[in-house]
Amino acid sequence: MGTVGDLGDAEALQAILERARDAFISFDAAGTVRAWNAAAERLFGWPAAEALGRSVTALIAPPSLRHRYDEGLAHLHEHGASDLPDHRLELTVVDRAGREFPIEMALQVDDRRGGPLLHAFVHDISDRREARRQLEEERTFLRALLDSLQVGVMACDGDGRLTLFNRAARELHRVTGDPPGGGDGDWPQDRNLFAPDGRTPLRPEQAPLARARGGENVDGQHLVIRPPEGEPRRCMVNGRPITTPDGRRLGAVSALHDITDQHRAQVLRDAQHAVAQALAGAVCSEQAAARVLTAVTRALDWSYGEYWQIDADRSVLVRVGAWHRPGLAFTGDLAETVRRGQGLPGRVWATGRTVWMSDLRTETRPFPRRPDALEAGLRSAVALPVRSGDQVLGVLVFCSEAVQGPDDDLVALLDGVCAHVGRFMERRRAEELALALAASRRHFDQVVSQIDDNVWTIEITPDGRARSVYQSQNAAGVFGGRVPEGADISGLLLRHVHPEDLPAYTAFDEKVNAGIPAQVECRVIGLDGAVRWIWIRSTPRREDGRLFADGISTDVTERHRLAEEHDRMKDELVALVSHELRNPVGAIRGYVEMLVDTPGLTGTQRMFADVIDRTSAHLLNLVDDLLDLARLDAGHIAIDPRPVSLTRLVRQAVDDHRAAAAARHLTVTTDLAPHPPVHADPVRLRQVLDNLLSNAVKYTPDGGAVTVGLGGDDADRAAVVTVADTGIGVPAEEYPQLFGRFFRASTAQEAGIKGTGLGLAVTRAIVEAHGGTAAAAPREGGGTVFTVRLPAASSPPGPRGRPHPAHR
Repeated sequence: MGTVGDLGDAEALQAILERARDAFISFDAAGTVRAWNAAAERLFGWPAAEALGRSVTALIAPPSLRHRYDEGLAHLHEHGASDLPDHRLELTVVDRAGREFPIEMALQVDDRRGGPLLHAFVHDISDRREARRQLEEERTFLRALLDSLQVGVMACDGDGRLTLFNRAARELHRVTGDPPGGGDGDWPQDRNLFAPDGRTPLRPEQAPLARARGGENVDGQHLVIRPPEGEPRRCMVNGRPITTPDGRRLGAVSALHDITDQHRAQVLRDAQHAVAQALAGAVCSEQAAARVLTAVTRALDWSYGEYWQIDADRSVLVRVGAWHRPGLAFTGDLAETVRRGQGLPGRVWATGRTVWMSDLRTETRPFPRRPDALEAGLRSAVALPVRSGDQVLGVLVFCSEAVQGPDDDLVALLDGVCAHVGRFMERRRAEELALALAASRRHFDQVVSQIDDNVWTIEITPDGRARSVYQSQNAAGVFGGRVPEGADISGLLLRHVHPEDLPAYTAFDEKVNAGIPAQVECRVIGLDGAVRWIWIRSTPRREDGRLFADGISTDVTERHRLAEEHDRMKDELVALVSHELRNPVGAIRGYVEMLVDTPGLTGTQRMFADVIDRTSAHLLNLVDDLLDLARLDAGHIAIDPRPVSLTRLVRQAVDDHRAAAAARHLTVTTDLAPHPPVHADPVRLRQVLDNLLSNAVKYTPDGGAVTVGLGGDDADRAAVVTVADTGIGVPAEEYPQLFGRFFRASTAQEAGIKGTGLGLAVTRAIVEAHGGTAAAAPREGGGTVFTVRLPAASSPPGPRGRPHPAHR
C-alpha cells in the first residue's frame, strides 16, 4: 500500500490493510488521498502511485455528483469533524473506466493535530442492490397481484400490526393509502366491523384476523363493514395463521369476499316471498298494510314503515298501517290524514313518482318530524306510490338507519311490492264493491218493488237496437206483461205504440239514441191488448265507450181520463156561465148607453157611467172569449172561409193599432211580401191579428219596437205571419204554457200588467181551426216573436172536432 503519511506507521497495520478484501481509502479534510490499498486499486482501477496525493472526488465521484462531494469536503474543512458522526453511507461512484456502481462506505474520522483524517472502508454492493431491486420487483408484483384480486386480503405480523391491505380490502373499508400499523385490538373499531345484523359492533377478539393470529382457522365468518361514509358492505371472511415449518407463528392472513350483491338478491327474493305470503293471508286492507310493512322492513333490515291509503272520495290520504323496529323511538307522522301535496306521502300522491331521500341530515326537501327521526337514528327514507294502472291508490314509506343512495334494484323490488299491494287493494275493493253492490241491488229492488212505475236500463248498440239490461218487477203493470230479458225494447215499442203517437215516440227514440235526455207521453197497446197512456223518461249515459239509458215508465192512463173528464166539465161550466153572463152584461151595457145619453148628468155621474161602460165592455169581451173557446173545443164555432188577401188584412190590423203604439212611443214597422190569397175566415183572422198586436203593444215598454212580417214557406206554400216585439219577454221554461187558458207569464205578473190569459188560447184555437199552427219563441236581443202559419189550401178546411187533451 502506498502512503504519504507518517513513515513510522506500524508495518503490521500496513500488511493488514494490503491483505484486506475491502478497499481502504484515507483522505484529509481537503479530500487529498493519503492511503489507497490494493483492494482500492482493484475496485477503482487506479494504482496507488497515481491515486496518492490526488483529490478523492476526482478519482471516484461521478461527474454529475462531484460538486456535491466537493461541497461536503469544504464543509468538513471549514467546520471540522465535530458535526460529522461515524456512520455508513451508500454512494454511487465511478471507476477509472467510467463505470458507475453502488458502494457502501464505512466512514471513520481520525482527529489529528494537523487536521482530521477520514478513513473509509469501501464495499461494492452491486449484488446487494440488484438483489434488493429484484426483491422490490417481487414485492411490487405481489402487491399488484393482490390488488388485482376481487377478494380483499389483509395480513398482520406476529405483533398484530397490519402489513398487507390490498385494493379490494381498502375499497371495502373505504380507506386509501397504507394499512394502519396499530395492533389488532383496535381492528373492529378502526375498520367499522359489525355482526351480521349490521348494528352490533364486533369485539376485538371476534375480528377474523385476530382469531387467525391466535391460531384459529376461520371459515365463512359473516360480518358487515359500515364505514363512516358510504353504504355498508357484507362480507364472508376466511382467516389462517401464518406459521413457519418449525412452528413459529409469523402472523395471520384473512380473505374478505364481498357478498353484498348476493345477499341483497337473496333479501329481495325473501322480501318478495314475504310480501306474497302477507297478502295471501290478509282479509282486509288494514291487515294487508300491516303485514306488508312488517315483511318488507324485516326482510330489508329497515327500521320503520307506514302505509297511506286514499279514501273513497279521493279527498285525503289516510294512514292505515305503521311498523317500527322494537326500541326505535320514532312513530312517524302523527297525523292520521294528509291532503294531496301535503308532506312526504301527499307529495308522492300529487306527483305519482318515487321520492328517495339518501341522507336526512343534508336533505333539503321537507320530511315529517325530521328532528325526531334524526334523533332516533334514521338516516334515509323512500316513499313510493301504490298504483292501479295510472291511478294512485296509496303511498308506502320506509326509513332506514343507514345512509342509502338510490338503488335501481331496490326500487325495482319496491315497485314490485307496490304492484302486489295495488293488485290486492283493487281485488279487495272489487270484492267489497261487489258485496256492497249486491246489498244495494237488493235494497234497490225492495224500494222499486214498492212503486208502480217500471224502472229500466237499456244498452243502445251500434246497430240501433235497445237491448234490455234491467227491468223492474213492475214492467207487467205498465206494459201488460213481462218484457223478455235482452229483448230489443225500441223495436218492441215501435210495434206497440198507437199509430197516432208514433211520430212523437220516434222523435223521443232518436234523441235517446243520440245520447240526449228525453221524455214522451204516448199510448201503448200492451202485451195484453189493452191501450194505456205511458209517460216515459230517459237519461242516457256512456260507460267505456258504450251507450246506456236509464229510465222510468209510468202508467198515466188514469190521469188522462181524469184530465178529459175535468176538461169536459170545465168546458161545460165555462159555456154555461158564459151564456148566463152574456145576457145580463149586455143589458147593463144597454142601460148604460141610455144613461150616458140622458141630459142633465153631472160630471161625476157621467164619469161613473163611463167606468161602468168600459168595465162591462171588458167583461163582455171576456165572456165572448170564453164562449169562443167553448165553441171551438166543441167544434161548434162557425168558420166562414173565403179567399182573403192576407197582405191587406195584416196592413189594416197594423194601421188600426198604430194609434195605441204611438201613445206608447213605439215604432211599428212592417215587412209584407206579396202573397196569394188564403182561404180563411177574415173576421177570425182579424181577431188573431188583433190579439197578437195588442199583446205586442201592451207588453213592450215605451220607446220599444214592434215588427210585423208576412212571407211564405216554399216547401208547403204556407203563409207565415210574424209579430216580433222588444218587450219584457217570457222565461224560456214558460213558453210551452204560453197558449194555455188563463196562463200569464211571470214577467207580466211582476210588471203588474193586467190581462185574462185567454187571448193567446183563443188565437191558437182559431189558427188550428184553420189547419194552421201558432208558436212563440224568444227574440234575439230580447222580447218575443209570435209565428202563425196558415196552409195555402184551395178549399176551406173541414169542420174541426174537439182536439184531444193530450194535443192541446
